[in-house]
This record gives sequence, structure tokens and C-alpha cells, in this order.
Amino acid sequence: MVAKIIAVRFKSGTSGVEVNQKYLVVYFICLPNFLCLVPYLSSPVCLNTFGTFVASKRASITVWNCCGQTFKELSSIHKHVARTHDTDIHQLTQSTFEVLLSQIEKEATSQQQSTEKEPVDISSWIPDTSHITGDQLHNGPGEVLLLYCYCQLADPQLICAWQKALCEKLQLTGKVRVATEGINGTVGGTKVATSLYIKAMCSHPIFNIMKKEDFKTSNGGAECFCDLRVGVYKEIVPMGVDPDALSYSLAGTHLEPEEFHKEVEALLSKGDSCNDTILLDCRNFYESRIGQFSQCLAPNIRKFSYFPDYVDQNLDLFRDKKVLMYCTGGIRCERGSAYLRSKHVCKEVYQLKGGIHKYLEQFPEGFYRGKLFVFDERFAISSNSDIISECRYCNSPWDQYQLCSTHFCCQLVLSCSACRQGGHTACCPICQTKGKGEESSATPPQREECECTAMRPRIPQDAL
Repeated sequence: MVAKIIAVRFKSGTSGVEVNQKYLVVYFICLPNFLCLVPYLSSPVCLNTFGTFVASKRASITVWNCCGQTFKELSSIHKHVARTHDTDIHQLTQSTFEVLLSQIEKEATSQQQSTEKEPVDISSWIPDTSHITGDQLHNGPGEVLLLYCYCQLADPQLICAWQKALCEKLQLTGKVRVATEGINGTVGGTKVATSLYIKAMCSHPIFNIMKKEDFKTSNGGAECFCDLRVGVYKEIVPMGVDPDALSYSLAGTHLEPEEFHKEVEALLSKGDSCNDTILLDCRNFYESRIGQFSQCLAPNIRKFSYFPDYVDQNLDLFRDKKVLMYCTGGIRCERGSAYLRSKHVCKEVYQLKGGIHKYLEQFPEGFYRGKLFVFDERFAISSNSDIISECRYCNSPWDQYQLCSTHFCCQLVLSCSACRQGGHTACCPICQTKGKGEESSATPPQREECECTAMRPRIPQDAL
């Protein structure tokens, strides 16, 4: 087979595609002059085309028929195709390249058009604070907001810039994730500032589908976060599944807190005789450890990105069941329920609208017992006095998390005051020993997987 050369030319200010027998020339839009020569035979597209052509000649697992001949070894059919079908392979490869180049040209044109658009003035989305004093934004009663909104965002970077400017203007701290599928955030500041933030969100041309009731509030303030972090991500909650492959629009049926309360009440009233309904906690193990609904199934997973694998490895658990799902504020249930529904094993899939946060607003002494874990410096908030967890070291009732005292370990530890005073401030024996070594060592501590992580199965197998 004669080796041909592909010349790909990137030329500023021109656009077009030219294909001929010897060279494939691509004039790309708005890029600096660049010439890249790639051997034709090394092209992944060519190799893929060659493999597809050979596969089309397969008669059985070990037999290929081509040009009236029978080949019983892969190497022999490869040699035949290379010697006899050079022109066919070239034409197929050229057609494939034309399709790919057409896609590239469309993307480049779209990119050029987007850069040529007049810049959007985000200042029109920033509330007027001329009537607000700096002291009102910095001092006074505070609160923490929890929010999310699934919607299509054509320009996540623009929304990211707006959110950063908005939060800085209102002196809010916290974390905000923006993606093409929407926005997810938790911010803290004075109540004057959070009120202005809610108004700005609800009046935005994209997020005006939100109502004030969609924002979950709790006592706190800017001090609950160390800084402000706003960024663009693939997902607004990291489940590890491409939003294009699994849309939030496929989520389970939303139940208002009152409806969810009745469902849980009915489930609990049946006791052990109810085997057709699962009350599923979609959170991580350290969240459900300090607070959960009675008789729930709380997977022992460390990250929400493990949830899809958990479902896949426990499908029989959900087969022909009605599933009642819940999480902190509702966002994880949106795509979590969509993933579960995509498996087509459940009878019905429901989710708690607004999550535990909204449920506790209406039922502080309801079926959720213990504390609600939150992702900020508070670690947890409470609506009832129940303590359902215990100290790691002495097993006494305890539900106040603190970070492991060992460097590089981010595990949360339940160690009561007495045990902490006794030096038990690490999450496991390995970290405890390592911490003591750090105190007497002059060398920097090394990152090492602790016993907690090493001993826990990544994806547990559960049974009801």
C-alpha cells in the first residue's frame, strides 16, 4: 500500500475544506498559521476504516471471504486487503475525513460567531446596593442558602462570571457550580445580602423559573465558608455520568414534604411486612451516619459518583420495588432517580422535593432523626435532639464531626470530648500512629491511604 500524506493547514482568517487524492487540506477558522503533516498509514481514522473493511469480509469467527478467496488467518486477510483494496480503503477514509472535517468546520464557525457576538453586560443582573450600607452586608444576622436549578445554559462561563460578581458585590462566601445543565450552590452572608441574592436569581432571565421557596435557609453566615469558589464544571453535582447521556428531565416523581411524610408513615406502619417499598438515602455514608429517616436503606458509599455503580451492582434489590428517594436538598435525587429509572427495574421512583432541608422545615420532629450534614464549616444542623451515631473510640452517643488531625487526611471523625482530650483525634489507628510520628519527625508527612478508606468496600452489596 502506498503511503500517502495528509496535510492539515490551519490558516488565520480563512475557512474551507479541500480534499484531493494526495493531500487533505483543512483551512480552519481564526487560528494561527500551522501546518501539520501526518503519515496516512498512522492515521487512527485510516486504521479504523481498514479494520471495518476487514470485518465486513468475516464469514465466521476464523474465516474471511473476499474476491472469491477464503482466508483462515487474520494476517492473510490483512495482507490481501492491503495489496488489493488500496483504492477502496483510501476512498472510505477520505469520506470519513470529509464528515469529520464538516463537523470541525461547523464547530469553528459556531465558535467564531459566538466570539463575534456583542458582550453581554452582566451589570444589569447585579442588584442596586446604593441604599445598602457596607455594614449591612458585613454585619448583622446571617444565614446560609442552599440552591440549585436544572436548566439549559448556553453560556456557562457568562453565568459563572455573573455569579462571581454578584457574590463579591454582596460579600457572600460559599461554593457555586455552573454547567450547561444548570447551577448548584451554597452561599452564606448577612440576611440583607442573601435576600438580595435571592431577588437577583429570581429576576434573572434564565433562573426566573425559581421561586423564593426553592432556596433552603439555615442559621449561619459568611463565616461558614473559608472563601468564595465559583466555577464551570461538567455536572452541577458530580455523579460521573455525562448529562448528555442522562438528563435530569428523566427524574422520578417529586413528592412535597407532606406527601413524602405520608408515604414514610405508611411504610413504617406496615413494619417488616412491607417488602415492596424502599426508602433510599442518596447521600454519602458520613452524612447518613449522623442523621437519617427511620428504616431507610443508606448505602455505605463515600462519594455520590459511586452511586451509579452501587445501583448497577444491587439491581435485584430494586427490582419490582417502589422507591422513595431523598437527599440533603433534592439535587442528588434529580439525576440519581433518573439513573435508577433508566435501569427499568423499579415499579415506581419518587423523590423528596426540596430534600431533607425542606422536610425538616415542616416536620422538625418527623421521621427524620438526628442531624443534617451540611457541606460547610458547621458540618451539621439539627432540628431534633436525637443522637443516632456514636464516638469511634468509646461508643458513647456523639454526632459532632471534626477533621482528622493527621496531615493530608480529610476524613471526618466522630470522637467525643473525653476521647479527644485523651489524644484520640484521628480517624483510624494508622492516622493516629502517623500523627504521633509527624510530631517527632523533621521530614514532611507523606500522603497515604488511611485504614478507613482501605477497609471500606468501594461499592457495597446490600440486602433488605
